Amino acid sequence: MHRHPWRRLLAWLIDWVCVLVWVGILVAIGVPLYLSGVTGGVGPISLNVISGLVLVVPVTVVLAALEASRSGATLGKRVLHLRVQTHQDARVSFGRALARNALKIALPWAVGHVAVIAIVVSSEAGSVPPWVWVVTIAAYVLPIAYVVALFVRSGRTPYDAAAGTSVVLAAQVGSRAPR
Repeated sequence: MHRHPWRRLLAWLIDWVCVLVWVGILVAIGVPLYLSGVTGGVGPISLNVISGLVLVVPVTVVLAALEASRSGATLGKRVLHLRVQTHQDARVSFGRALARNALKIALPWAVGHVAVIAIVVSSEAGSVPPWVWVVTIAAYVLPIAYVVALFVRSGRTPYDAAAGTSVVLAAQVGSRAPR
């Protein structure tokens, strides 16, 4: 199997530029709502739940839908001629792509949000309990482990292993993709 860690990282960065466009749209809507007082009665935990529903869920679902599409690729993967497939060289189902992206995107994002909320709430109480530090460390370790996995052994990430997927070079017209 040929590994393509730098290509995958660059594809990820391209995808995140697209995600940042979505974040910009949400900020353009959310900041005026906040400044006008519309969100004044909403607490920090509720605001984070809402942000998860309008940011994390759509990003996860859209990336999954793109990977389950005929091309098997997000925009970044398309640009870098990569695609997601099953071990049997088959197209990835939406459910499998959703599981892959839930572990890749939603889980680290949710852990990070829990860490930030816990730090803010516990800091107001005067001390930060040990479990908050564990969650905070996990928020950093998880994405770092994903990146490191690209460069060791087979280059397969934990979310690819769990979802039964691989990222390969897209097949050239009339030929099979290299493994």
